[in-house]
Amino acid sequence: MNFSLTHCSAIITGASSGLGAEFARQLAPTAKSLLLVARREEALNQVKAELLSKHADLQVHLCVADVATDEGRARIVESIDHLDHKPNLLINNAGIGDYGSFASADPAKLRGQIDLNVTALVLLTHAVLARLVAPAGILNVSSLAGNVPMPDLAVYGASKAFVTSFSEALRVELLDKNIVVTALCPGPTPTNFSKNAKRADGADTNRSGQGLLRIAPGVVVRAGLDALVNDCACVFPGTGVSIAAPVFRIMPRSLMRWALKRRYHKDHQAES
Repeated sequence: MNFSLTHCSAIITGASSGLGAEFARQLAPTAKSLLLVARREEALNQVKAELLSKHADLQVHLCVADVATDEGRARIVESIDHLDHKPNLLINNAGIGDYGSFASADPAKLRGQIDLNVTALVLLTHAVLARLVAPAGILNVSSLAGNVPMPDLAVYGASKAFVTSFSEALRVELLDKNIVVTALCPGPTPTNFSKNAKRADGADTNRSGQGLLRIAPGVVVRAGLDALVNDCACVFPGTGVSIAAPVFRIMPRSLMRWALKRRYHKDHQAES
């Protein structure tokens, strides 16, 4: 595989803040063009202005769209077809979570997680795949949460397990087409994710132990891009996360269930 980020033409979803904006910043010095996708036009314009203030020759295109909708994905595809440079990199970064029990969840937010984390990622990848110019790359932002069941974050964890599995399978299918696929699986990262995942009543999740796993967005993004260039199937950025991931994989399921049940009931007894 000879994919390179130099002179790449990239599509980045969820690019208005957090990891998405950081992907844009780190690609900007060597990229030829970036198509930044998000729902918030003002925030996208701020990211674009920041990039062009440092990299005047970079082509930065914006697509204001909700990737979780058919209409939004159609708008993205239309934007791609009007680009001067055909893309060779897709970064599926957009995602959302929801803190709290499944039983008490808003059905619209349950649906929203599946629509964005799973359906949008799959259908956008399918649409863009035919438009990628090899050698090319696809970087799917998954999560360490995909390696373990997540009470009070059940749908999010399950959706990220899907993303990792899907990425691994797609990687094998595209190997002969000179398209590398990588799943980026970070642990807790200081972005707007937690703020958006909180419910209206302020419900949060147990964060004990997260300090050992938390790393900065810049480190997460650098690890993901390096893994893509080095043709790695899956990357768990940070020392703590890289240790936790294989531990979760080899831990007997019965032991994992016991630990999860103990933690969950301890948390909810403390609340009552």
